Amino acid sequence: MSVDIAKLRNIGVIAHIDAGKTTTTEHLLYYSGAVHRLGTVDEGTTETDWMKEEQERGITIQSACVPFQWKEPLHNQTFTINLIDTPGHVDFTAEVERALRVLDGAVVVFDAQKGVEAQSETVWHQADRYHVPRLIFINKMDIVGADFENAVEEVAKRLQGRPVPVTVPIGSGSAKDSPTPFAGIVDIIRMEACFFAGSSPDRQDGKVVKRAPLVELASYPPFQKRAAEIDKIVSLAQRWRDKLFDVISEVDEQDEITSAYLSGEIPPIEAVHKLLRKRTLKNEIQPVFCGSGREHIGVQLLLDGICWYLPSPLDVPPVKGKNPKKGTEEIRKPDPKDPLAALVFKLQADPHGELYYLRIYSGVLKAGSRPLNPGKNIKEFVTKIYHVHADPNSKDSLDMAYAGDIVAVIGPKASVTGDTLCDPQHPILLEPIKFAESVVSMSIEPESSADRQKLEQVLTLLTREDPTFRWHIDPDTGQTLISGMGVLHLEIKANRLRDDFRLKVRVGKPRVTYRETLKKQIRVQGECIRQSGTAGLFGRIMAEFEPVPQPIGQKRERSDAESIAVQVAPDFRMAGAALPEETVQLFLAAAEQGIRGALQSGEIGYPVIDVKVTLLSGEANAEMSNDVAFQAAGADAVHQALKDNIILLEPVMRLEVTVPEEYLGPVSADLNFRRAEILQVLTRGNLRVIEALVPLAKMFDYSDKVRSLSQGRANYTMEPHSYLPAPEELLRGMLSGEFL
Repeated sequence: MSVDIAKLRNIGVIAHIDAGKTTTTEHLLYYSGAVHRLGTVDEGTTETDWMKEEQERGITIQSACVPFQWKEPLHNQTFTINLIDTPGHVDFTAEVERALRVLDGAVVVFDAQKGVEAQSETVWHQADRYHVPRLIFINKMDIVGADFENAVEEVAKRLQGRPVPVTVPIGSGSAKDSPTPFAGIVDIIRMEACFFAGSSPDRQDGKVVKRAPLVELASYPPFQKRAAEIDKIVSLAQRWRDKLFDVISEVDEQDEITSAYLSGEIPPIEAVHKLLRKRTLKNEIQPVFCGSGREHIGVQLLLDGICWYLPSPLDVPPVKGKNPKKGTEEIRKPDPKDPLAALVFKLQADPHGELYYLRIYSGVLKAGSRPLNPGKNIKEFVTKIYHVHADPNSKDSLDMAYAGDIVAVIGPKASVTGDTLCDPQHPILLEPIKFAESVVSMSIEPESSADRQKLEQVLTLLTREDPTFRWHIDPDTGQTLISGMGVLHLEIKANRLRDDFRLKVRVGKPRVTYRETLKKQIRVQGECIRQSGTAGLFGRIMAEFEPVPQPIGQKRERSDAESIAVQVAPDFRMAGAALPEETVQLFLAAAEQGIRGALQSGEIGYPVIDVKVTLLSGEANAEMSNDVAFQAAGADAVHQALKDNIILLEPVMRLEVTVPEEYLGPVSADLNFRRAEILQVLTRGNLRVIEALVPLAKMFDYSDKVRSLSQGRANYTMEPHSYLPAPEELLRGMLSGEFL
């Protein structure tokens, strides 16, 4: 049955690790009736953390998609919500990247005590890149040091957002540490206090929402004889309410609320929501909600906000792509009557097969159909379609899926993440998803040589599932190397090999994946001249190589492949033989292929990045020249250009350490020893937040060290930032073989 697209919400929950994403998601599912038992992260019983590794570690590793329904109270309309809970750990940022690529809206969760943290910035800017409208949920209002207004201010200052609270907290902290503990929230549009009671006397689950007008708060039992506290609550609510109406009156062209508000009348609630929605959809504001997952406060109003303010597939621009045959732009509207266009955004590897997650942008996908993969020019077979409930083993079968929906299918064989599936009669190629490059490697070997072939098969399967995971065999040592976003990332993969695929493997110590680049601009001649009997090869190319360094201090956004530019000079000439233009173009394409291939492994064996290559001239022979010769000539040009002309680049991480003030000195001194560049030190209550750039190679033992220096009271997060020149002695050691 087709879903009403106007009442469909495809949303994600994104945040820094430990901000409370999974707990918030669990409450969204529980209050909607999608699950009937409220699980916890500590017990490993949440709906979306279904993997063994997630339950044991208490973190989200894979994004999980769960469909559910919610009836909002304004018009009593039921909305269908496809919700994706994403990881917060930086090692699994690819899960956030691909989720945001296909989502229409997002809920960003912040810790009320810590405010904007390192990974908060990363996911926020990822959402910016995909123009995803957002709501903000200030979580953990019940913990020591919770500061709602500070968290809102940090979003404005550090993220350049425009947060607009629609709820504010009643108190903060817990009953143990605060004279005015967090007890509920104020709906500042209606100016009502909201309290959250258990669904039964022995069940403190916050399922029952009790509302009381602020003007009657003094008669409400928890606030009798607490006039001073009530005055503070009313004052806070009124102040933020004035700001809210200032913001939405800026777009009140039809005077739906402004005159009423200025004259002291109660503006129409529906008109207020309409104007808030208008600005949210344009990414001009972010409505702010607050609450506490642990205390079961505030999530129902967040659910209402998801329905009221975040977009349906009809509210986002039609998806654009290219006709693979004509090269012209194609547009697909979120309409079942349009030709099918869907994007594969996730693969779930399994010993028994693969599950493909799709966002359907237009048309209808039927079970048993044969959609086209235009990128590979093959037809795939979709045998089954499902709505998956987090765990892939829990799914509902569908006969067909409609525009706007997110579903999982089985049957395709050749498609990977980022591929398009479309109507064969109306082909369209959608923009693929870009992922960060891996920065850490480990060796991995099977305990039994008989398992080597199976290991390679499973590693290939995991590579298809996770675009930030790589493996290859080192040609010098013969070792099998796996590469990923961090040590935890690779540990999880190794454990999956053991637990899910029953492989006994040994892994080596982590090592850094370096990069190389050119030291200086150089002009070289690459050639391939081989005479063998009557046959032979001849190709010669003159090329100029120049470094194009990434701006220092700027986070790296482009991939390795995007940092390589190969172009043909306007006055390029092919000497030696009169060749048709088509043949010249064929030889140039072969030379470019050879150049790009050779740049994947530089002088020391690491990928070469940030280089621009200009093909200046060439020479061909009528009998011996072909594409093979020019491909080899291109590769030879690379070797000539890199000889004694490289800079070793090391991955640099953006580090954020939160530490009590009394341990600031020892922690800072240790960072200086690790060659860190400290960018700034912020104050957050009685804590200090150190922001720094530090080489990854110096950070493998940091977890134990910072815990020791702070008596276990510091915590930190890291994320890949950029590549910067490594010390000259490291390069010399690698060239001599000393450090390899």
